Amino acid sequence: MPELYGKICKVEFYKVGKLYTFLAGDIDLEVGDRVVAQSAFGLDIGIVRSEPEAKKLGDEEINPVLRKATETDFEKNEENKIEAQKAFEKCKELIKKLNLSMRLLEVRYMLDRSRLLFYFGADSRVDFRELVKELARNFKTRIELRQIGIRDEVKKVGNIGLCGQIACCCRFQREFESITLKHAKKQQLLINPAKISGRCGRLLCCLSYEQNMYEEELTDIPDEGTIIEFEGKPCKIVTVNIFYKELTILADDGQMIKLSFDQFREKKINIKSDDEEYSEDVIYKNDDLFEYKDD
Repeated sequence: MPELYGKICKVEFYKVGKLYTFLAGDIDLEVGDRVVAQSAFGLDIGIVRSEPEAKKLGDEEINPVLRKATETDFEKNEENKIEAQKAFEKCKELIKKLNLSMRLLEVRYMLDRSRLLFYFGADSRVDFRELVKELARNFKTRIELRQIGIRDEVKKVGNIGLCGQIACCCRFQREFESITLKHAKKQQLLINPAKISGRCGRLLCCLSYEQNMYEEELTDIPDEGTIIEFEGKPCKIVTVNIFYKELTILADDGQMIKLSFDQFREKKINIKSDDEEYSEDVIYKNDDLFEYKDD
């Protein structure tokens, strides 16, 4: 069976949102063109974010771009925005009436009005069945309510980061990475939730930007508290300073020794296993002052 090729492009339906793959077909597209395509929720207008290029098509079904957006499409889209704003206000009234603990964030009509999407945030699960009935009764179309996470909530409403700039998720970051406390510890940051958390209350996304550099710099360098054998004596690594690229070790006779990272690697120092025993008056545990967990 001959291999099939097609012109593939990436399309964005929401500002700084996820990019979806579409077949450009015979349509002459450029980056920035507005197109009409079938999104996951219905017919919608999106923006081309990558130059169409020929690629081998696999087994996965890829939807085609239907057409470049026309003036009629733009007019209908503007009308939809006006109607969506009315739906937003009506939904807020119903939320208050039904006493629901939810934060309405955005309302969006599909281009052909086949579906009306309501995005909301909440601190827990919400029983919105009665709300859906009321909305369907008012707008006579398919209603879909979607609860989004706190990071996506900040992305939708916008915010300013601790750095003073518009939050990364609102400017360029399309998808969220998994950020854990290990990132902050590896970068030797003070474990203070107020300093390493974003406006969403989760660990800062920017902790991942330089993580690879820190991991590379600390290659073959043990963590603080590790037991090693140095010049025939059991020692403990007291400090690891990535900024000065040096570590301090404490021998069991009380001697303090400073080594650069390069010196440590050259000596090929033996790291002791956890089950080996050493004097408790020298070898001690360095417990964390508190724990901070990211969901």
